[in-house]
Amino acid sequence: MDKLWDCVIIGGGAAGLSAALVLGRARRRTLVVDAGAQSNLAATGIGGLLGFDGVPPGQLYAQGRSQLAAYPSVEVRDGEVVTGAASDGGFTLELADGGVVQARRVLLAMGMRYEAPSLPGLAELWGRSVFHCPFCHGWEVRDRPLAVLANGERATHMATLLRGWSDDVVLLTGGPAELTDTDRSRLADAGAAVDERAVSHLVSAGGELAAVVFADGTSLGRRGLLVAVTLHQRSALAAKLGVSFAAPGPVSVEAIEIDATHRTSVPGVFAAGDACVQMPQVAAAIAAGSAAAASIVASFQEER
Repeated sequence: MDKLWDCVIIGGGAAGLSAALVLGRARRRTLVVDAGAQSNLAATGIGGLLGFDGVPPGQLYAQGRSQLAAYPSVEVRDGEVVTGAASDGGFTLELADGGVVQARRVLLAMGMRYEAPSLPGLAELWGRSVFHCPFCHGWEVRDRPLAVLANGERATHMATLLRGWSDDVVLLTGGPAELTDTDRSRLADAGAAVDERAVSHLVSAGGELAAVVFADGTSLGRRGLLVAVTLHQRSALAAKLGVSFAAPGPVSVEAIEIDATHRTSVPGVFAAGDACVQMPQVAAAIAAGSAAAASIVASFQEER
């Protein structure tokens, strides 16, 4: 059996490492268990993060780990927590390798799994010229012919938003458009065309998107594609710990419900980052991890 940790952080991405830094500086015994599967590792760079704009995500995480080495109360382990339960005023967590750790507090910061459309050619371009967030990747494809692959209520918002980066934006609904008259009016006013043909696959050239091919064999030259995705929990761990989930939203269908201090419905379990938001963003995750750690420290003071 491992020693009793003040806090075990599950996930070594932006939120988890940020929280570990604050807890380390507060001299709290902290263990970070990182499965190393951050969703943005495929991206060539982080867009819009002050001080790290354009830096590869892996480099940010490596630097974060390096900085944590200065704090003797913090340990980072590669691994995966597969289950956990409350025990003796704290929590017992089981790792995939059979190890068991005990903690007074748990911070869920494992991010989310991004579910994109199953489309041949998409995976190879993901995180570069095919992306889910224009704030993260729009600058890199600015002023190029762009497309949005979405349908329903999100499609109009995404297409009109992307017009801020290009004057040439086409909404691809992949089939009969689920658009209201108001939606069509907004798209027309924004200068975004609508194409309802079924999409077959994507064609790339030099590692970047070159064209979208339709089921009828025709194609549309595009240099960037914004795709509607949904966010899902990476594992059943949060559910096993008994936390409540927020109502499904348009982006995150399984977000962990938290209060203003990052506490979940289970006393002693906190959450931060993409696992509990509708708009995933590295800068926001870093801020959330820092705030959650401060809340965890405060919880110990309340306990005393």
